[in-house]
Amino acid sequence: MLNGELKRFEMHYRTQKFERGILVHANCFEWLSAIPSNSLHAVVTDPPYGVKEYEEVELGKRSAGKGGIWRIPPSFDGCTRAPLPRFTALNTKERQAVRTFFVEWSRLVSRALRPGGHVFLASNTFLSQLVFEALVEGGLEFRGELIRLVRTLRGGDRPKNAEKEFPGVCSMPKGCYEPWGIMRKPMPSGMKVSDCLREFQTGGLRRRPDSRPFFDVISCERTPKAERLIANHPSIKPQSLLRQIVHAALPLGQGVIVDTFAGSGSTVAAAEALGLSCIGVERSQEYFDLAKDAVVPLSRRSVRMRAPVITEEPRESQRTPAHREMSLFP
Repeated sequence: MLNGELKRFEMHYRTQKFERGILVHANCFEWLSAIPSNSLHAVVTDPPYGVKEYEEVELGKRSAGKGGIWRIPPSFDGCTRAPLPRFTALNTKERQAVRTFFVEWSRLVSRALRPGGHVFLASNTFLSQLVFEALVEGGLEFRGELIRLVRTLRGGDRPKNAEKEFPGVCSMPKGCYEPWGIMRKPMPSGMKVSDCLREFQTGGLRRRPDSRPFFDVISCERTPKAERLIANHPSIKPQSLLRQIVHAALPLGQGVIVDTFAGSGSTVAAAEALGLSCIGVERSQEYFDLAKDAVVPLSRRSVRMRAPVITEEPRESQRTPAHREMSLFP
């Protein structure tokens, strides 16, 4: 699908066109309400969780190194670590606001998606249960989780301001994985996946390029420095992860993916790299401008995938390069 066919999604908004996709400068709630119903095939996104951490006051605290809801990690061996949102700082009222946010978002996404369309939504261990329940309340059906195995700086710290008093204690486990919710818009009653594929090009997930199924556990690197230098966004996901997800999201390799919280434009870039159509929607002028310049160089990055987590040992005749480090995606 050429980006000219995405023109109906531009409407009156400022847009940036790429070879296969577009960026739209808009509030995703407003944009989702305005586009035709049953017009999207999949959603792949990393939301800001009620956008509290991206409010101007919180961004100001982060820039000043004062923290706020952002945790400012210490420097080690001369290396300055990126700030992380402190989701544990959310109080009861703020958690309810997160729930309300995702219920409404789910309702709008359910309207815009074709029946059987999948949603991949990045979350975190502290809020995932709340968020996934809200998505179901909004109309999506829960289809499982994608576990991104990655070592992060979140968790594992000694009690704040009492590190010396309680040196043998950590307030939370050290984070070693990132959960992604896998949701789907319900198919019409009585419709099988095969019927949905024929009518809507949705309903299932695309198998890997080596013909193996899509795995729900991905061993993944942190976002490489080279990609962070291209797009200085606090939560940019690596191309080695996103290319696997956008590939899986379109079971027949055709249709429109949307990232409703485009941020750095990394999802659009992953789709561009694979020749897929993707719309990135971003409300922040700063990040829209960042993504405009980042999509093309990110899409041209050569990435390598780690071998998938496989529970059973394949027979010798079934062994493929998938069982070693590989480069199945451009």
